[in-house]
Amino acid sequence: MATIDGRPAQYGISLKQLRELMEHRGREGVMKIAEFGGIHEICKKLYTSPNEGLSGSTADEEHRRETFGSNVIPPKPPKTFLTLVWEALQDVTLIILEVAALVSLGLSFYKPADEDAPVLQEEEEHHGWIEGLAILISVIVVVIVTAFNDYSKERQFRGLQNRIEGEHKFSVIRGGEVCQISVGDILVGDIAQVKYGDLLPADGCLIQSNDLKVDESSLTGESDHVKKGADVDPMVLSGTHVMEGSGKMVVTAVGVNSQAGIIFTLLGAAVDEQEAEIKKMKKGEGDGRAQTKGTQAQNQRQTVSSEGTKSESEGNHVPQSSSTSAAAETGHKKEKSVLQAKLTKLAIQIGYAGSTIAVLTVIILIIQFCIKTFVIDEKPWKNTYANNLVKHLIIGVTVLVVAVPEGLPLAVTLSLAYSVKKMMKDNNLVRHLDACETMGNATAICSDKTGTLTTNRMTVVQSYICEKLCKVLPTLSDIPQHVGNLITMGISVNSAYTSNIMSGHNPGDLPIQVGNKTECALLGFVQGLGVKYQSIRDEITEDKFTRVYTFNSVRKSMGTVIPRPNGGYRLYTKGASEIIMKKCAFIYGHEGNLEKFTRDMQERLIREVIEPMACDGLRTISVAYRDFVPGKAAINEVHIDGEPNWDDEENIMTNLTCLCVVGIEDPVRPEVPDAIRKCQRAGITVRMVTGDNINTARSIASKCGILRPNDDFLILEGKEFNRRIRDSNGDIQQHLIDKVWPKLRVLARSSPTDKYTLVKGIIDSTVSENREVVAVTGDGTNDGPALKKADVGFAMGIAGTDVAKEASDIILTDDNFSSIVKAVMWGRNVYDSIAKFLQFQLTVNVVAVIVAFIGACAVQDSPLKAVQMLWVNLIMDTLASLALATEFPTPDLLLRKPYGRTKPLISRTMMKNILGQALYQLVIIFGLLFVGDLILDIESGRGQELNAGPTQHFTIIFNTFVMMTLFNEINARKIHGQRNVIEGLLTNPIFYTIWIFTMISQVLIIQYGKMAFSTKALSLDQWLWCIFFGIGTLVWGQLITSVPTRKLPKILSWGRGHPEEYTDAMNLGEERFDSIDSDKKPRAGQILWIRGLTRLQTQVIGGELQERLIPVPYSKSNTDQAIRVVNAFRQGLDARYGDHTNTSLAEVLRKQTSLSKRLSETSSIEYADNIPDELTIPEIDVERLSSHSHTETAV
Repeated sequence: MATIDGRPAQYGISLKQLRELMEHRGREGVMKIAEFGGIHEICKKLYTSPNEGLSGSTADEEHRRETFGSNVIPPKPPKTFLTLVWEALQDVTLIILEVAALVSLGLSFYKPADEDAPVLQEEEEHHGWIEGLAILISVIVVVIVTAFNDYSKERQFRGLQNRIEGEHKFSVIRGGEVCQISVGDILVGDIAQVKYGDLLPADGCLIQSNDLKVDESSLTGESDHVKKGADVDPMVLSGTHVMEGSGKMVVTAVGVNSQAGIIFTLLGAAVDEQEAEIKKMKKGEGDGRAQTKGTQAQNQRQTVSSEGTKSESEGNHVPQSSSTSAAAETGHKKEKSVLQAKLTKLAIQIGYAGSTIAVLTVIILIIQFCIKTFVIDEKPWKNTYANNLVKHLIIGVTVLVVAVPEGLPLAVTLSLAYSVKKMMKDNNLVRHLDACETMGNATAICSDKTGTLTTNRMTVVQSYICEKLCKVLPTLSDIPQHVGNLITMGISVNSAYTSNIMSGHNPGDLPIQVGNKTECALLGFVQGLGVKYQSIRDEITEDKFTRVYTFNSVRKSMGTVIPRPNGGYRLYTKGASEIIMKKCAFIYGHEGNLEKFTRDMQERLIREVIEPMACDGLRTISVAYRDFVPGKAAINEVHIDGEPNWDDEENIMTNLTCLCVVGIEDPVRPEVPDAIRKCQRAGITVRMVTGDNINTARSIASKCGILRPNDDFLILEGKEFNRRIRDSNGDIQQHLIDKVWPKLRVLARSSPTDKYTLVKGIIDSTVSENREVVAVTGDGTNDGPALKKADVGFAMGIAGTDVAKEASDIILTDDNFSSIVKAVMWGRNVYDSIAKFLQFQLTVNVVAVIVAFIGACAVQDSPLKAVQMLWVNLIMDTLASLALATEFPTPDLLLRKPYGRTKPLISRTMMKNILGQALYQLVIIFGLLFVGDLILDIESGRGQELNAGPTQHFTIIFNTFVMMTLFNEINARKIHGQRNVIEGLLTNPIFYTIWIFTMISQVLIIQYGKMAFSTKALSLDQWLWCIFFGIGTLVWGQLITSVPTRKLPKILSWGRGHPEEYTDAMNLGEERFDSIDSDKKPRAGQILWIRGLTRLQTQVIGGELQERLIPVPYSKSNTDQAIRVVNAFRQGLDARYGDHTNTSLAEVLRKQTSLSKRLSETSSIEYADNIPDELTIPEIDVERLSSHSHTETAV
């Protein structure tokens, strides 16, 4: 028989049996496991040991992978370069250009029999085709550049996802050692340790658990936490969250065989079907076959868990049936980022203006041509004139191409992508692109204390044992023996066995703390007393525990019950000192004598021991115990006859005997006070929200600089905070919160609900003129709601639980507050980069459009030819967005106040620069156009025949325009009216490389472009004139800077007001998604405009920005994709349909909008009222769905 690693190659249980096993729940599951002979028998059949785990040998691992699969769900293949090229080609303006160019090409070869044609024209005919070809080539270049940008963007985010994936680790036991392995390496047969806050990466059966509760809403939609245990419900499933407790499980299914994986594969197939369906529907709409069947509301029902954690639902899209639903739509989505909203509106407005001018240009050119040819010269119609008309059309389309700033979305994307990449180096892992820019506007930060403001390296520095207060570590001999034994035993047993202290890598290093840091401090205290905690743990293993009361934010304590050697039970407990003290009736006094712990003694202890410790910034923890004995009970013991009712926690946790109080120090991080000063200078208020005692919190807040002497501030405890913000009925009132939050700096002893209430209160407040933009840090599972509610949620990369990371926007990989300050700097930099690009782009747009338009009216020809405009468009849009979007942030960014949500996108200073520079450029260009030929003594280019060759006159105009634009790019680097525009130029290699490259290309185009670019080589002095006019922009820029901005009227700024005003523009873009499902035709006119004008919708409007760039859930590890999928799947089931009775599974899933965007963060419960009555919801047998093979359909 074949063996592997000394064991048979055939497992005692097959993949199919394991898959069937995992489909049972609750009691059924217990019975099913019993059929296999119990959990230990299953472990034997999988050749694994509950205590030792897998052997960890390579051969064994490989064989398991082959037999049971690996824990990876294959990702969707990335779009190929050709797909992206094809997408870029869909741009309507480019299509018009291509068609016009092809027509022009065709016409240049079309020779009608026209006897009167002068012989001279023969020469020109040879070159007629060049322009058409040149336009086609330019279009191809633009398309390839766009596709390449999208491609590199997609690659960057794939890299980002892989990095996030790599960071998701899980604890398993291999070869008897607990080790952290990457989620993708988990195998069937692994023994995994699950604990509070974990996101389970695979399916498994519990071997042993303590008080384990799991949130399975991502699979079932039920928001109640499910109690798990080997004898209650032993099945734990991938993609679910551990909300409480801990345990040990044997992994039984991974990857595509796990419950989440099965649904994921189902969904993959369904999505493909659904895409095909949508294509069909689109075709149907085109043929006018789409009949109105009542608007289908895709209403994904939202489940809100008991803590208020919102389960994540896919983008809730409801077709715009009326303006009210549009309002609801914007109301319940997490607001679009301010910048996106304003840019979209701006781009659409520019698009409108541009198209109007383009159409006018074409009309004027054609009318002038017709009047001149047919009315004044009275010539008959000839077929060759078609060529003239096409030329006019091409000029019009080119004006449109230049007018529409498709560089805008590119600049936004590049700037964000670049920042995200650089922020990784600053320990910020950005999960949602727009969080980066929102952070620049932040006005308030609500931060945790432990680990963020402090080092999270805890040590016991003071202790109070047997009426002795020690400011240094006592030795075991100082403590009466029986008390010493109880303390060391109580701490060693009553702490998670995952908390450990390892020796440092090098001999001189500090020991490494693994697991809960408070517990590590206590274990360090035990080691300091000279006792090995591990030997106590080896003696009392976890399976000997009778009951564990795990720590949670309500209990604020932890208890463990173990059997006593001579019968009965002993309960050890530890927790926040004021909470444990209230439950104590006895205490060991002088010399270890047992004393009654009276109310007076308690108050004296709090006054003389606990408060002074807290005022030193120490966290105080008390350790206590209680004995339950079958025989005669001592004064502090309880007599029992049978086993006590452990569920009656109230009565179990009373009359305890206090052993000791310790003060744990968690020093403030050295860099934090400086970081907080920077925030305050930058106009950001820092508030501390902590579960610690109010005195500890006050002490730490003062050390950090959150509390400044002479400031008017509030420090509240959670209870007092709730008393102040609730009315007599106990309901939270916004006007009451508004009285508290502006002065509140520290919220102590707060629960996660308090944190959520505070964040929501600040965000909803209308006290300040701008809505506050709030950032929140969190690490616990229960911080999820607050992280989601905040504008930007920061999760801790080291101490944070998976659930917190899942709810966050940015992960701090070093848990450090000063990294948040870097995020603010990068966020402001993004805003500034885009403003710089705007200032530059708009100057080019204004000039190019006016020149083309007035040129067409006055000279019957645009001074800038189509190919030349395309080149200008390329350097302006693509290259300049690259150059300006990659500026590094400078510390000066933190010296100004946040912009706020109502700050205009184009400030008066910027508008002054735009209009000033445009004026200069227009004067120069029109000067050259009308009198340049005389001044420079060259042949005039005005009034040339249609097919005449290029002239030096128009070449100089084109060259001067490009030179002025290039030098203006340097001006655009500063937007706050700084004089020194050269400053920091050499720190940005991308900028000067692109600038030099553009310059060289321009020289080549002018000297060797000939017919293709309609240019004629220039002499040296003509070149010097062009460069002279170019450098003039720098000098002129200094003059403009001297004009005081304050004197300018406010009307000159653009984009003022609340972002809410811009949401119409946003919805306009989104109708594109909804129109697929809603049968009523959207406002066709507007949408056509927008679709045609620009690629904007694909890059800026709506979540497609996120969809295409960064749907990065925390670990995007396969489990995680699975979670999104599972959510998707669930929502698919809950979605409401029209009259489809025999709804197959694929149908069900298809209902889910194909363009589902980033998991939407907000509840859509308010939608329940908007659903038309006639919608029927087919019955779906969910049980059958989950338990049968995934090909079956649900009816």
